[in-house]
Amino acid sequence: MLAGIVLALVAATALTACKKADDKPKPPPAEVGYVVLKTESVALGTELGGRTSAYETSDVRPQVSGVIQARLFEEGSLVKAGQTLYRIDPSLYRAAQAQARANLASAEATRVAAEAKARRYKPLSEIEAVSLQDYSDAQATAQQAAAAVAQNRALVDIATINQRFTSVPAPITGRIGRSIVTTGALVTANQTDALTTIQRLDPIFVDIPQSSTDLVALRRSLASGNVVPSSAEVRLRLEDGSDYPLAGVLQFTEAVVDASTGAVTLRARFPNPTGLLLPGMYVRARLSQSTARDAILVPQQAVSRDPRGNATVMLVGPDDKLVQKAVTAERTVGDKWLVSSGLAAGDRVVAEGLSRTKAGQTVKPVPAGSKPAEKKAGPDAAKQDAPAATPR
Repeated sequence: MLAGIVLALVAATALTACKKADDKPKPPPAEVGYVVLKTESVALGTELGGRTSAYETSDVRPQVSGVIQARLFEEGSLVKAGQTLYRIDPSLYRAAQAQARANLASAEATRVAAEAKARRYKPLSEIEAVSLQDYSDAQATAQQAAAAVAQNRALVDIATINQRFTSVPAPITGRIGRSIVTTGALVTANQTDALTTIQRLDPIFVDIPQSSTDLVALRRSLASGNVVPSSAEVRLRLEDGSDYPLAGVLQFTEAVVDASTGAVTLRARFPNPTGLLLPGMYVRARLSQSTARDAILVPQQAVSRDPRGNATVMLVGPDDKLVQKAVTAERTVGDKWLVSSGLAAGDRVVAEGLSRTKAGQTVKPVPAGSKPAEKKAGPDAAKQDAPAATPR
């Protein structure tokens, strides 16, 4: 009798435990955040190193020989085109000009006398008072005198020009460098050393070398029709990591490949009103040479790679089951991967919660960035939220 009662109690206890185990709720499906893909036009940017160079550069050299009498500029200042920079002793050239003018006056007098003689011989030759030979000689002498006048007038012009060259002007407007010569130095018209150098820095050029391999690949992409040319805007990052505030414009691409580097030079022009950019500075240029049409961008955290480097993403498939998909992602655009194959517009790519899921698992998809779902009210929650009884 006692044994039967014990067996009955054991059976009842086991039945109650099984019932409680069956009543235990199953864990809800894992919640993942997804993004819906779409096609868009994407500018394919690239960042290349470059060097700044002056928009215009002019070496100032003397065009006549002489001693420097004065330097008429401040080193490092801004000079205007035509402004006098140096003055060379003009005394010799002033005397040469006076001599040329005197020679011209003498030639003019000789011409007047020769032409008068030719005019007097003309009627005399008609009545045979003088021979035709004498008249011809008089005409030739008058023509020679006229030619001598022209020659001496040219010499006067040369002497005047040489005297003007004793004032050495600035050939361009720009920032002038240090002076190589000082007052009292002897300079010559054929010297190789420049007196100083002027550079125009606003605007300023940036020369950007690009691999010829990349350029060929770009042209093939443009020819295929997958991408179209982009705008020519260029942005700069300076050596200290800061961004240059003004945008530049791509001017041209050289048609010659540098045999020593295998690169082609792109030249961009930038406004430089404050003179922040100086010739020879190293900069990083960001530019877009092409735009991909109907491109698909995927968040970087949504793309995984296996040990071989193959890229995969997890898609939310039918019945909210996860499907792993191999994709081709060769470059980044900002904080996203540009996927060239494997995905289509409308696909739901998992971007959040990947670490706790696997392919084939049923999940609860929510848009990426959504706030966590609030707990639903239930018996247990009601007990937790109910205020504690005040002890009496």
